[in-house]
Amino acid sequence: MNEWADRRRGALTFRVTQVVSGHGCFGHYLHRIKREPGPQCHECGAVDDTAQHTLEDCNRWVEERAALRLVTGVVDLSLHSIIATMLGSERKWDAVASCCEQVMSQKEEAEREREADPDALPLRRRRRGRKRRAYVRLDP
Repeated sequence: MNEWADRRRGALTFRVTQVVSGHGCFGHYLHRIKREPGPQCHECGAVDDTAQHTLEDCNRWVEERAALRLVTGVVDLSLHSIIATMLGSERKWDAVASCCEQVMSQKEEAEREREADPDALPLRRRRRGRKRRAYVRLDP
């Protein structure tokens, strides 16, 4: 049996999966699925808000990054490095998962607030029920 088959660390959570896949409340992804007019970061104004930008660069998440680095000892927060770090030990897995939970829950809350804004563009507004079925996407 190899070392990976016997791994008993935490499971991939919804928010860890969002960060690893890039399919979450990231401007880049939301723009790609036509939920945002552009890919920019709502937190710092960067041109392209990706999972990588959130992990490594965005000024909004400095404290979360510092806490992650303190526990893991990792300087490089690239996705490849984060995944390798997670597989290193249960403590590191938990630190990465905790960071993802903290950051993504806050990004999701901000996204819900933008969706609920009555002045939001139609493509941003939350769609439910009959209104959702009747919604026609705006093509740029």
